[in-house]
Amino acid sequence: MISVVIPTQETEQFLIPTLAALVPGAAAGVVREVILVDAGMRQSIADIADAAGCEYLHGPADIGARLRQGAAAAHSPWLLFLGPNGLLQEGWPRDARTFTDQAERTGAADHRAATFRLALDGFGVKPRLKEAAAVARHAITGRPRPEQGLLIHRRFYESLGGYGPGAHAAKNLLARIGRGRLVLLRSQILLPES
Repeated sequence: MISVVIPTQETEQFLIPTLAALVPGAAAGVVREVILVDAGMRQSIADIADAAGCEYLHGPADIGARLRQGAAAAHSPWLLFLGPNGLLQEGWPRDARTFTDQAERTGAADHRAATFRLALDGFGVKPRLKEAAAVARHAITGRPRPEQGLLIHRRFYESLGGYGPGAHAAKNLLARIGRGRLVLLRSQILLPES
C-alpha cells in the first residue's frame, strides 16, 4: 500500500528509531516496503537496511536526486517520504490508512497529499512555541516544514514533476502542491529540536 522512502547520509544514530517507528505500519499492512537511499555509501547504513529488511540504494549526494531515485524504485501507489531522524508517533498507521482510503474513495488521490503534525523533542516552552509556530505557518501558508514528511499518491507526485535537484527539493515540491491540497494528519512526527 505505502512505500516509505528515506534519504540517508551519516544518520545511523537516528535511523534505527525511525525504522522502529515504522514497524506498527508494517504490522498493520500499511507499509509495503522501506527504501533507504544513501549518499554516504557507509557500510553501517547498508547493515541497518539489511537487518531491518529495507531496500538499500546508493544514491548521489544531491538530496533531491536521492528522493527521486527512491520514488522511482518504489512499488506502491502511495509514497511516504521521511527524513532519517523523524519518529512517527502512535496512531500514524491508522491516520495514513484513513487518509489514503478516503482519498481513493473520493477521487482526491490525484490532487491531495498529507503530512504529519510537528512535535519537537524537548521540554519547556521553547519547543512548544516552535510547534505552535509550525501549525500557524501551515494554517497561513499551507506549507509545513519538509521534515514533517509527505504522504502522496504516485500519480499526484508525478503530475507535479516529482522532486527536483538541490538542497531545497522538498520545499519546492511542497510549494508546487500548494495551499489547500495538503492535509495535516492527526498523528505527529517527533523531530529533534533544532
